[in-house]
Amino acid sequence: MSKSSTKVPLTDKDRRKQISIRGLPLLENVASVKKTFNRHLHFTIVKDRNVATNRDYYLSTAYTVRDHLVGRWIRTQQHYYDTDPKRVYYLSLEYYMGRSLSNMMINLGIESELDESLYELGLSIEELEEFEEDAGLGNGGLGRLAACFLDSMATLGLAGYGYGLRYEFGIFQQTIKDGFQCEEPDDWLRYGNPWEVPRPEYQIPVNLYGRVIEQNGKSKWVDTKVIMAMPYDTPVPGFNNNVVNTLRLWSAKAAQKFNFQFFNDGEYLSAVSEQSLAENVTRVLYPNDNYMQGKELRLKQEYFLVAATLSDIIRRYKHSKFGVSSATRDDFNTFPDKVAIQLNDTHPALTIAELMRLLVDIEGLEWDVAWDVTRRACAYTNHTLMPEAVERWTVGLLEYVLPRHLQIIYYINLRHLQEVAARYPGDDNRIRNLSIVEEGDEKRINMAYLAIVGSHVVNGVAKIHSDLLKTTLFKSFYELTPEKFQNKTNGITPRRWLVLSNPNLSDAIAEKIGEDWITKLDDLKRLREFVNNEAFVRDIQQVKQENKHRLAEWLLKTQHQQINPMSLYDMQVKRIHEYKRQLLNVLHIITLYNRIKAKPDGKYVPRTVMIGGKAAPGYHMAKKIIKLINSVGKVVNNDPIIGDRLKVVFLENYRVTMAEQIIPAADLSEQISLAGMEASGTSNMKFMLNGSMTICTLDGANVEMAEEVGDDNIFIFGMTVEDVDKRREQGYRAREFYEKNAELKQAMDQIRDGFFSPENPELFHEIFDSLMNEHGDHYMLLADYESYIKCQERVSELFKDPIAWTKKCILNIAASGKFSSDRTIAEYAREIWGVTPTLHPLPHPHEGRPGTKNEGEATAASHGSSAALHDQAKK
Repeated sequence: MSKSSTKVPLTDKDRRKQISIRGLPLLENVASVKKTFNRHLHFTIVKDRNVATNRDYYLSTAYTVRDHLVGRWIRTQQHYYDTDPKRVYYLSLEYYMGRSLSNMMINLGIESELDESLYELGLSIEELEEFEEDAGLGNGGLGRLAACFLDSMATLGLAGYGYGLRYEFGIFQQTIKDGFQCEEPDDWLRYGNPWEVPRPEYQIPVNLYGRVIEQNGKSKWVDTKVIMAMPYDTPVPGFNNNVVNTLRLWSAKAAQKFNFQFFNDGEYLSAVSEQSLAENVTRVLYPNDNYMQGKELRLKQEYFLVAATLSDIIRRYKHSKFGVSSATRDDFNTFPDKVAIQLNDTHPALTIAELMRLLVDIEGLEWDVAWDVTRRACAYTNHTLMPEAVERWTVGLLEYVLPRHLQIIYYINLRHLQEVAARYPGDDNRIRNLSIVEEGDEKRINMAYLAIVGSHVVNGVAKIHSDLLKTTLFKSFYELTPEKFQNKTNGITPRRWLVLSNPNLSDAIAEKIGEDWITKLDDLKRLREFVNNEAFVRDIQQVKQENKHRLAEWLLKTQHQQINPMSLYDMQVKRIHEYKRQLLNVLHIITLYNRIKAKPDGKYVPRTVMIGGKAAPGYHMAKKIIKLINSVGKVVNNDPIIGDRLKVVFLENYRVTMAEQIIPAADLSEQISLAGMEASGTSNMKFMLNGSMTICTLDGANVEMAEEVGDDNIFIFGMTVEDVDKRREQGYRAREFYEKNAELKQAMDQIRDGFFSPENPELFHEIFDSLMNEHGDHYMLLADYESYIKCQERVSELFKDPIAWTKKCILNIAASGKFSSDRTIAEYAREIWGVTPTLHPLPHPHEGRPGTKNEGEATAASHGSSAALHDQAKK
């Protein structure tokens, strides 16, 4: 059934197709679900049907689904406690989860029962889903990747735990006013969150500031300010395997909430100021760090996550049961055999220093033993090739906020450089390049270097990215320890990005090759057998056209924009950033516009260009690009000569839920960053899996996509990494390209001269200048323009032949098996974490645990009691 908010009538064929993936609802299950739903409405929401709102019905539905999770959740944690496997801890400052209801139902296999139950109660599941807020605890691809990885860890039966921060306000809500981006707070917890379980009994104190003293020959961190870390647990179910892992998010709470002395003295604001200052740490996702306070808050966020998480990891390690006769396990030599810590980018790099502090200062280990334990337990994933994106904290700030950690980092660096000097005597240049401490006007700590030195594996996220790390950003470290460096190409979960978001395509695939592909995405390659099957090609065409009509209806309803469903849907959705080159897309739009205006009677392939994404609030140029897109759209969309041959749509407030709406409808996916800039990208994979063609440079995972599908089935343009390097060496001059290409010059001049901003002709001078200045156009849009335009002409030509186009789309779907996050996580598991994935399910919660006296009987845990749920936190 469609996940859109626009209800589309279902034909008998639609209903038959739905059954193939979701199955027929069982009557006894439907009756049970209705009973549970009514119980929650009555006892949890405390309302009856006479006064209940649709939001109340959504919450009752969510609690009903959560009841199905509880027994599996507790059983999973009991299983881990009994077997004491090696546990994997994924540390990320971002988790872009989106909505949970549909995803939970699909992974539990109860979607049909829920749908039928609500239908019998006179409710629509699509309408209720609209009341769930997106959990937008991430800025973009990094956070969404973390969410996909959690899904895959659970599906592969790994004892995996996600750790992050429970931001009170997530990624801002974007509104467009007069073409400009405006930001509004994302109060996603306004109506509560039915999926989370608070664990106040497991709060952890986190220390900040203070000073370091020497006591009995040892360093001691004293006079600190304490903030409490309060955990909230969210269940993460695997697909159809009864495994439910945990995402634990920390919320900052004041150690002392209320100062009665201040209150009694009449200083009412001061009485609660400590609480307010403490809770600011998890108030909002990523503050603007243009100012010192912003940088300090960001550092506190990163340390808060690391400190609370490591204390929790050590507590769980000490109290694991299997093979330990004593009440606690105090021997840390086996710590790396039981614990794998994965750092998602440099944000949690303080893990290295904090784990050393805990092991040396608190647990009393010798430095060398602690260092061996830390390096064997930790691994680091890098997500960027841009040096300016690597975090570097000033020594002054670190000394103020984390004085003990600065000492530890200095000592780590000293020992590290001693090893370097012993290996390369007299090579001062190499020592300087490999130092964690960067000298200069202001000393800084390079957090990526700290993560590399303190980890046993460092990985990139696409083959080209990993290769470039070795030759550019981390060249000196690769030469020092080449055995540390690996590649793990990113992936996406097919459960959310195909089964949930594109059910009709899922069913069309299942009719041909069955359903094993949901957990073994490689099976999609069997679709190649059907590329010349007329009926299958027709089915895929029909699915795409239905998705396009549905999106057109949705855009009309939500953005009041009418588009032509028969046009080519050309989409670029990602963060607005100069390196993503949305400006290149705009230059193509202007070129198409000028061509139609110059020759109105010509034959053109109708095209609707959709661009979506948010600009960082402090990123002036990115926000100006959004204004330009909207200004160009205003001119194009209101020109009667253009008609519906070209439309421009800016997708306001792009987020996970919107991605689920639009990606299934896309004809063309734009992945047009300059070669060597994008680490991997994951939107490229989502579009490919949903049967979209891709126009791209040889950057990030695009390279591997081309290898999988073949160059004939993907539109490649532009310079390679080698071409870019060569052009930079020769001295790049954007003006040369501007002067020799008449269409490019016309488009640029229109931007400069106010053609798209007649009310303010100078509005876009900055954009023009940024491309045309002597050292401008850093991302070489103008150099790639001609190749891009010609490639787009090939796109239009192919789109004229719908059968040939659809066959290539089928080949893209068939070639997308490599890009499952299941494959990525299986590689991490075997090659970094030292654990073995399994598709073997755990017993159903209604079955007694194997080896117990009540084996085969129902257990108390299976009935979803809240008391039992709280017990699992101890595990």
